Amino acid sequence: MLKSADLPDTIAVFPLPGALLLPRSRLPLHIFEPRYLQMLEDTLKTPQRLIGMVQPNPFPGSETAVHRIGCAGRVTQFSETEDGRYMITLTGVSRFRTRQESDSFCPYRRFEIDWEGFDRDLGPTETDGGFDRGRFLGLLDRYFSTQQLSTDWDTIKEADDELLINSLSMLLNFSPEEKQALLEAPSLETRRETLITLIEYALRGGGAHEEPLQ
Repeated sequence: MLKSADLPDTIAVFPLPGALLLPRSRLPLHIFEPRYLQMLEDTLKTPQRLIGMVQPNPFPGSETAVHRIGCAGRVTQFSETEDGRYMITLTGVSRFRTRQESDSFCPYRRFEIDWEGFDRDLGPTETDGGFDRGRFLGLLDRYFSTQQLSTDWDTIKEADDELLINSLSMLLNFSPEEKQALLEAPSLETRRETLITLIEYALRGGGAHEEPLQ
């Protein structure tokens, strides 16, 4: 496990809309653009093997802007396809704040990073003492039904709090801004509350009436 002293001041950053990485969670990625193939090659030469995932945040006059808070992941698996593409897995290490973009000759983007304020990300798995799992699973069942989604309920029921909440935050079909809100939640409890709010909102949008579940 990486420690705060091991975290570099500058990392490669991959802006990808809707792709959410959270600490201790795993994100599979398909790398095929030449600039990101170069990013992967350079990253694998570093001791930490970190890539920062951020949501683009464009606005008039700054179409390349990104959200300040992202999450760095360590490349823990990679395999090359016959046509030179890569399938990789990032394992979330810690969230960060971007400071400024580095001037470099790299085809991909690099940022100076501030890791302060996210010490919990480097610690043990979080738990959620206020988590009413039974009521949550009932809400989730209704959501999956309205979205016509199937799932492995045995796996969901056996998953620990953090794995369940973070996996759903990453996998469910939320907007980039909603994904950003889940990323920025300061604790597992607040992420669970945000997740419930988003699921309830989706259900109301589909014509269902839900009592607040917190």
